[in-house]
Amino acid sequence: MKRILLGMLTPSSNTILEPICTQMLAGLPEVTAHFGRFRVTEISLSQQALGQFDISQQLAAAELLADAKCDVICWNGTSAGWMGFDQDRKLCQAITERTGIPACSSVLALAEVFKLTGVTRFGMVSPYIDDIQARINANFGREGFTCVAEQHAGIKVNFDFSAISAETMTRMARKVAQSKPQSITIFCTNMKGAPLAAPLEQELGIPIYDTVSLAVWASLRVAGVDSSRVQGWGCLFREVR
Repeated sequence: MKRILLGMLTPSSNTILEPICTQMLAGLPEVTAHFGRFRVTEISLSQQALGQFDISQQLAAAELLADAKCDVICWNGTSAGWMGFDQDRKLCQAITERTGIPACSSVLALAEVFKLTGVTRFGMVSPYIDDIQARINANFGREGFTCVAEQHAGIKVNFDFSAISAETMTRMARKVAQSKPQSITIFCTNMKGAPLAAPLEQELGIPIYDTVSLAVWASLRVAGVDSSRVQGWGCLFREVR
């Protein structure tokens, strides 16, 4: 059985990604996830905070993942939400040019899923502060997707995103669902939203697309692995082709 290595590029303060990815891939014995980090501690529109996503830092981390001969490198972060989708398009292209390894990202995967499933009106649950959330809404709008309802927690310390409880995220999703979006995204790779997808879908009758799940889904597709083999993590893996 050929080994498949998924390279996950993630912010340094992310504590959710590794355990969630490991659990998600437990039923795929030939697939393993490997993680590279670069420093990100605050999410805001200050020059210092935006500078954390300088492409040179991301490429340096990607090159270390390339040393492990990963089959794909995924930017498992959501910065394109407030910095613009072209940020991820340029990053993925640069990673491939620098390493020779195909690249993908959580945000571009979400846009792909929206297009595949015909979603134009969506809801969002996020941890971010007001001006970051406003930028996210505007950037999705430029891509043809309208955020019809959202709930954001008003936090800017990246480490603290991981402390948002399942109860809080569930309450936020229920409020968003009242606007009847075609889908809801849990938009942050340091929130433990992936385990909530299946139960929320059953309760609300709305597809739930978590950004960590999206990164795994996209990485498996790029690596040529049937993503439907990931079971119990919502309709993203079960239904989206």
